[in-house]
Amino acid sequence: MSTRPQRLFPLFAEVDTLPGVGPKSKKALAGMGISRVRDMLYTLPHGVVDRRRRDTVQGVAPGTMVTVEVTVKRHRGSSRPGGPYRVEVEDAQIDFTLMFFRGGGKWLEQQLPTGQRRVISGKLEHFDGMAQIVHPDYILRPDEAGEIPEFEPIYPLTAGVTQRVMGKAAEAALARAPALDEWMDGTLVAQEGWPAWKDAMEAAHRPKGAAEVSETAPARRRLAYDELFAHQLTLALARAGRQAKPGIASVGDGRLQRAVLDELPYTPTGAQTRAVSEIAGDMAAPRRMNRLLQGDVGAGKTLVALMALLIAVEAGGQGVLMAPTEILARQHFGALAPLAEAAGLRVELLTGRDKGADRAAKLAAIAEGDVHILVGTHAVFQDEVQFGDLRLTVIDEQHRFGVNERARLGAKGAAVDVLVMSATPIPRSLSLTQYGDMEISVLDEKPPGRTPVTTAMVSAERMDAVVERLRAAVAEGRQCYWVCPLVEESEITAATAAEERFKRLRAALGEGRVGLVHGQLRPDEKDAAMARFVAGETGVLVATTVIEVGVDVPNASIMVIEQAERFGLAQLHQLRGRVGRGAVESTCILMYQPPLGETARTRLTTLRETEDGFRIAEVDLEMRGAGDVLGTAQSGLPKFRIADVERMGALAELAQSDARTLLELDPALEGKRGTAARGLLWLTEQDRAIRLLSVG
Repeated sequence: MSTRPQRLFPLFAEVDTLPGVGPKSKKALAGMGISRVRDMLYTLPHGVVDRRRRDTVQGVAPGTMVTVEVTVKRHRGSSRPGGPYRVEVEDAQIDFTLMFFRGGGKWLEQQLPTGQRRVISGKLEHFDGMAQIVHPDYILRPDEAGEIPEFEPIYPLTAGVTQRVMGKAAEAALARAPALDEWMDGTLVAQEGWPAWKDAMEAAHRPKGAAEVSETAPARRRLAYDELFAHQLTLALARAGRQAKPGIASVGDGRLQRAVLDELPYTPTGAQTRAVSEIAGDMAAPRRMNRLLQGDVGAGKTLVALMALLIAVEAGGQGVLMAPTEILARQHFGALAPLAEAAGLRVELLTGRDKGADRAAKLAAIAEGDVHILVGTHAVFQDEVQFGDLRLTVIDEQHRFGVNERARLGAKGAAVDVLVMSATPIPRSLSLTQYGDMEISVLDEKPPGRTPVTTAMVSAERMDAVVERLRAAVAEGRQCYWVCPLVEESEITAATAAEERFKRLRAALGEGRVGLVHGQLRPDEKDAAMARFVAGETGVLVATTVIEVGVDVPNASIMVIEQAERFGLAQLHQLRGRVGRGAVESTCILMYQPPLGETARTRLTTLRETEDGFRIAEVDLEMRGAGDVLGTAQSGLPKFRIADVERMGALAELAQSDARTLLELDPALEGKRGTAARGLLWLTEQDRAIRLLSVG
């Protein structure tokens, strides 16, 4: 069933088929993401106004919405044009005034004829001790008063769309909503006390008080769960599709792993050992591995990646490790090569800079299977790079690579296992939504020998004192990073700022003591500056954020971040992770431009108080929201209309296990619940999932 079920057709009609929506409001609604009837249905009210009838406004607090029946006593127009027009009325107990600042007396006399009764609804205010309502929302004859809802939903608005238009359109959309078969697990529905889908929609659009517009209201939670469940079902289908494709069982015998571990001056942490065993289990299975290795700054992901690559080689195959930049690829190569070579393996580095005969020789050795482990940049994507028997691809800094590039690399091996590494801790709720199709291993311990980093907040007014501190540190043979601020979004202006700071520090600390790295330099200039710093020839490295990820210089023990208030929390945490990699006590100086705003202060104090990347990620999520934390453009996050990923982590977790269970019981979604779930996929526009089903 790869066509949309007929009963959903009315919901996919254009929004201007709803009463009250003309060409102008259609255009305005499109700006709110409302182009069809279903969009209107999934745009829930965020507030509710109590318009229940009362006998009198006597004793009612100012600012309250009141609905009351009155007798019109007299009209008092203004002596000057455009002045206020008053209509005096009385309810069951007191007299009060209706005020109008526009609309002529003639029209008001027709609306409110003297001596007649009318039902009025609007906000009560007090002026000079007198009760008044300015421009009532409703003026109706008593026999028409049924038009005023007891509880009026308040919808989000945009220029050119009124509450009346939204309310009327939403009611009409509700009238078109069909009763749908239940796609939810019956036990869950009973346990949570959730209404059926159509009843939930009606309850959400016709709230009977403030409690019913909160996200904890049963109807809202049910509708939020539907969105999360549909998304998790899509991810579970993608995962099942991958697992259905045969993989190659790569079973290691442990000899190379033991040889490498014997070379190490330390013992792996419990988290590293656990991750290696999870990966080994996946690789030994006859289906493709698709695992995310998430670790905080300095949690030792590289060692886990090396162990996984060694399993591929032990099983008679090859492994490749890809990094997003040449600096990182070279660093990985520098870290892996000595250990792998100690185990008798051949490791090569392939970047865009390899040319001519050298490159041809490397490519031939890779194709022959003589190269056991290849480290490279996206240069390994090129078609001319062919492997003898590729078993495992490790991708570092997952978010820098698109899904398509991952797929192309997957095609390099017949059934290659994929391990993706991320140094950016992601809160559990987000990793479920973002990587729900993958298995996840988390490194939540730091290897021994890493010293805690002291973090200090320093005002930019004390810049000279900071420079003096660097001078003393460099004189003792220590090394420092100085990260320049993010300037607008332009790499060129950032480069200019970095060059200015470089000149000033060089003048203060002496020629040859200061290096410079920024995005506008040629790759060879960048590498040369990095190499001098790694070799200890320069004491201070001035840089833009190019050093954010992965650069490893154990002797660097001071990190200065200029205008730290301009950076995001996750980025500050990544930068701080560049120091504290050796045994020397390390410091991170967050230099800020006073006065600090509330948000910036929260960011910097959070960083000062904790080194736990997962805790920092949770705060970051609370402050910025999901799209910004993952980088909206490439986050691939679904646009939920009701579910709030930040606050519904437990619900997302429930949805993931529910979706996976349903697919295990009914892989083709052909049973009663499965068929209903297909309807949900259409309803929530998870077309990718529908395609996965029809291909399967």
